[in-house]
Amino acid sequence: MIPLTQIVSSPPLLPVRSRLHSHTRRRPNTSSVPLLFKPPRTHLSLPPRSSSSSSSSPSPIDDTIELPLFPLPLVLFPGAILPLQIFEFRYRILMHTLLATDLRFGVIFSDGGVVAPVGCVGEIVKHERLVDDRFFLICKGQERFRVLDLVRTRPYLVARVAWLEDRPPPNGSSSTTDEDNLDNLATEVEKHMRDVIRISNRLNGKEPKEDAETMDLRRNLFPTPFSFFVGSTFEGAPREQQALLELEDTSARLRREKDTLRNTLNYLTAASAVKDAFPSSPSSS
Repeated sequence: MIPLTQIVSSPPLLPVRSRLHSHTRRRPNTSSVPLLFKPPRTHLSLPPRSSSSSSSSPSPIDDTIELPLFPLPLVLFPGAILPLQIFEFRYRILMHTLLATDLRFGVIFSDGGVVAPVGCVGEIVKHERLVDDRFFLICKGQERFRVLDLVRTRPYLVARVAWLEDRPPPNGSSSTTDEDNLDNLATEVEKHMRDVIRISNRLNGKEPKEDAETMDLRRNLFPTPFSFFVGSTFEGAPREQQALLELEDTSARLRREKDTLRNTLNYLTAASAVKDAFPSSPSSS
């Protein structure tokens, strides 16, 4: 897939490089991955754990679980691929624990030392341990979760979380009609993405590897995982990504992404018109 290119004089929001998503009948290309990040030292802005809470195994009654958290200056979406380098001591301790027990941990966006209330489970699908006890990981986004309260802060954050899923259509609505509407909305979002790629490539003088008008950006994804895929391409705007991740309605997420892409398209169209009106003069010999 051709990456969405970021313009130097940034528009309101401009999608950039995409990450892999699953929940698909056919796997997309996995060649593009983001940069490695070191997790910042963060403080969790959540109420303290109540004294009545228990640190035992997940309760089938309230359907919650205790999950170690890994704060990062980025947002992980379900189905996305995230490479990480682990070298801070407390997170090396976490890796040893995960590799001996469960390969899942919570990736959560951290901004200014405060972590977000909603994150995404990252499952370790590949790892390499170096001689100095650093780790290189490839993680894949799984379920979303909402942080309920803090269990402990040392040596790393552990929180009690509840799983977060998109709400089903309201009672009385036609499921067939809802599915058709979602599919049409996803098709409109894909069209806007194609237009953004086409004009962005033109502005940057890039020759596309395939026709932007016919490229398959959706890759047979259903509307919900496709909405997560689209959100993952907005890497230059983590706060907007976090807002998308927290939405519990696929239709609302796709509509917001459509508006973002439309605003970006308007900006690029205006920039393209200016470029055509004032072309660069050829250099003198």
